[in-house]
Amino acid sequence: MTTRRTRPAPRPPEGTPPRAELARQARTVLADAVRIAHWAAGAPGPGTTAPLAAHALERAATALELSPAQVRAGWDRARLAGLIELHGDTARPGWRLRAWDRDDSAVLRGWVALFDAWSLVHAAPAGIEAGAVAEAVEAVPQVLSLLQLSAGPVTVPALLDLLGQRVAELHEERCEVPLGPGRPATATTAAGATADRPDPAATTGGTDADLNALLLDWALEGLAAVGALTLGHGHATLTPLGNWAVWVKLEQICVAAQSPAGNIEQSAADMLLGCARLTPGPARDEYRAWLAARTVGSAVAELLTVARGQDALLRGLAFEALRVVGAPAEPEVRAVLGEPSLRPYALLWLAEYEGNDPDDAQDVLSREEATWLWVDTAAAVADHGETGLLVRHLDTAVQGTVPALLDEVRAVGHPRTVQVLVALAAAHPDPALAKAVRRAAFQVHTGGA
Repeated sequence: MTTRRTRPAPRPPEGTPPRAELARQARTVLADAVRIAHWAAGAPGPGTTAPLAAHALERAATALELSPAQVRAGWDRARLAGLIELHGDTARPGWRLRAWDRDDSAVLRGWVALFDAWSLVHAAPAGIEAGAVAEAVEAVPQVLSLLQLSAGPVTVPALLDLLGQRVAELHEERCEVPLGPGRPATATTAAGATADRPDPAATTGGTDADLNALLLDWALEGLAAVGALTLGHGHATLTPLGNWAVWVKLEQICVAAQSPAGNIEQSAADMLLGCARLTPGPARDEYRAWLAARTVGSAVAELLTVARGQDALLRGLAFEALRVVGAPAEPEVRAVLGEPSLRPYALLWLAEYEGNDPDDAQDVLSREEATWLWVDTAAAVADHGETGLLVRHLDTAVQGTVPALLDEVRAVGHPRTVQVLVALAAAHPDPALAKAVRRAAFQVHTGGA
């Protein structure tokens, strides 16, 4: 058992509206997205990708009396907030849409998913290298922290100075030499202080300061677009929703910092190992805290890298952590369906994300995929679990009989098949069954039938 210190439930900052009011504000921010989600859920084949196909875009604009640009923006927000899900050429309502009018927690989780995906809502400036954009996204939590701690308007120069410092720290942490002049950039002032912006792709002589100013502009406008802050002349202020969201994430970091393992500072692999013996609730708390200290994109990428490794336990735990990420992880999870070692986990993740009961999610797996997953789970148990668990794991196989299981396990080609069968044979109390399992292990090892 892991000993965890407890503390009283933290209270939000003074002046934070009640959750019901925060949910009302979130519903207002996402009002067009909800309308479009309801339309998409009831319309025949609204499209397979975001933005909507041209013909569907026109139908939605006419039906909802919105401009095509409003429909396109609302469609993207609805997907990012988990209000709609695409299945082939059909859009279906997400579970959050079904709970939207009655469940304030579902509404707030949907808005936070949109908040976490702000960099996808508002396109980055053209002509800026992807690395610089990624650095800005990674630096934004510090900008938000300053806004939250200031409890009021913060001037753009102060925010720009903090952004520049954080980007410089990222360069230093990665042992990078500043690129200096020559990065694609252009001089501008943040938060719309000037209306004229040269095309950054046409400017090659800007400085790092110019680039940071341009990226700060983009970040502030993106956060304003999701309702997290408001922009004034030369200053920015968090909205009540934004203030609450930043406070929640800071609290998650503080909770993790108090945990005995200190998972907040660990790599994904070490964090997952630290959570391996926690019960599901505390483990999810640790995942949330670890995620809160990182950008969504980098966290998802790190978790998937761990999932591709040889440790089957970490593979399963990585997808548990990705369940906490929710909607922002959906494109990356869908993208790994072509990787055999990740496909069963990704299919189950997507099935649950799309609203299927976890007990029924196994139905999305083919027999071969289910067998592969059985071997992978057995490998995790053999490496990290107890003997009795491995024996009981036999009962979870879809084949129903040991001979049928052994036939299909031999055919599935999992790299850990031999080790799993040897461990199972050593653990099983039935001598005849253990002998059959050992024979199967030998046949796989030697390539025999």
